[in-house]
Amino acid sequence: MGEKTFRFLVEGGKVTAGPPLGPALGPLGLNVLAVAEEANKLTKEFMGMRVPIEIKVDTDTKKFEVKVGTPSTSALLASAAGVQKGSGTAGKDYAGDLKMSDIVRIAETKRVELRSKTLKAAVKEILGSCVSMGIKVEGKDPKEVVKMVDQGKYDELLGEAE
Repeated sequence: MGEKTFRFLVEGGKVTAGPPLGPALGPLGLNVLAVAEEANKLTKEFMGMRVPIEIKVDTDTKKFEVKVGTPSTSALLASAAGVQKGSGTAGKDYAGDLKMSDIVRIAETKRVELRSKTLKAAVKEILGSCVSMGIKVEGKDPKEVVKMVDQGKYDELLGEAE
């Protein structure tokens, strides 16, 4: 039989042997509880967020490997801001306010998936998500913060001193 790969979207740190893992992995004779425990260990930092995972299974040896993706940018932003979701009327109402250091941390987390060549570009991409979600950054409209990034105001924080 060989190797099979399964992809699931799970809640970080709260994976169980039930659906979606159980029905997919159980028929292979896998210890689904062991898979769930491993998934929880690897996703606990994303508690309360939906996170993509990939499980590779060797159907002969029953060995498995769990790989964790990163939650969506909006999930990371909402979690950092302590809100359930963005503002329904972004631009008028704001759902939350983040520190620039939060934006940088999220940009670093998502960097591998973003097309940005530099951390500065990645930060601007994350700020773009703040615009559409209605999340302020350090009390300012994220569009204003993008201009400040362009002007080099955060270069020190980004480790991109001129």
